[in-house]
Amino acid sequence: MRKGKILLLAMLFLVSVVSLSYGKRIFVTIGTGGVTGVYYPTGGAISKMVNKKYKEYGIKATVESTGGSVYNINAVLSGDLDFGICQSDRQYEAWHGLAEWKDKGPQKNLRSVFSIHPESITLIASVDSGIKSVADLKGKRVNLGNPGSGQLQNSKDVLAAFGISLKDIHPEYVKAVEAPGLLQDGRIDAFFYTVGHPNGNIKEATSGRIKVRIIPITGPAVDKLLKKHPYYAKAQILVKKFYPMAANKQDAVSTVGVKATLVTSAKEPANVVYAITKEVFDNFEAFKKLHPAYAVLTKQNMLQGLTAPIHPGALKYYKESGLIKYIPKSLIK
Repeated sequence: MRKGKILLLAMLFLVSVVSLSYGKRIFVTIGTGGVTGVYYPTGGAISKMVNKKYKEYGIKATVESTGGSVYNINAVLSGDLDFGICQSDRQYEAWHGLAEWKDKGPQKNLRSVFSIHPESITLIASVDSGIKSVADLKGKRVNLGNPGSGQLQNSKDVLAAFGISLKDIHPEYVKAVEAPGLLQDGRIDAFFYTVGHPNGNIKEATSGRIKVRIIPITGPAVDKLLKKHPYYAKAQILVKKFYPMAANKQDAVSTVGVKATLVTSAKEPANVVYAITKEVFDNFEAFKKLHPAYAVLTKQNMLQGLTAPIHPGALKYYKESGLIKYIPKSLIK
């Protein structure tokens, strides 16, 4: 009888411990982008780092492939996602209530965590199309990007800077993952893609039957663009290193770009944001090796290109690590 009571008590204790453990488990979802882009493996790298410390944090992170920046920001603010990766320009527009958020107004619950890799506005065109500059896009079939993606607005910004309206081209609005196939099938002449390099979609586009080249985005029009939109910066694409099958003769192509940033909501628990921030920065060298696009990362430049205030959970880590000196005072609330 005594043994039975002891066994029963032991079972009840075990159940209570398991229940308590499950009660403390925190599930978080990171919104990324298409599976062939850099956002998806970035989200995967972050989630793996956090999941390795499950016993310490009690956090289980998962990654969701999404439509991109605009979707991720809106989903974070609505509570459908805990974190989202978005372009720095889209973060700027959401915070200030511009573009897609013009009717909704400034999204003041948006919070920054950190920046990640640079993303270049990449213009790819078939050699047969005769396109050698942005000006040559007039009258051509050009994919600008799917609705809800950051690259769609980037494409429009570049065209506007060069004095090209949507009426001057035959625009398409498909996802980046579909564009290389359309180009190789001869159904479009060119496509824009804002992305970190190297990229699988662009490797696909440059390795097919139809010869293609990466088009430079340079000149006085770009200077005007940078003056009007401070979140853009000049960038270089290492064509020969990353895309040796492209028809370009030069080693690198000049363009402009933005930065990928990780955002969350003001409502996200501070301990969750702290854990994610700590794991990425404490394992910085290991994180850099996870993708070639991260090679240029420094802890300092991962705190640049942000517009929304830093989330308190991330700010706690930056104070502890001494990185707060790199953060503009306007982002510290």
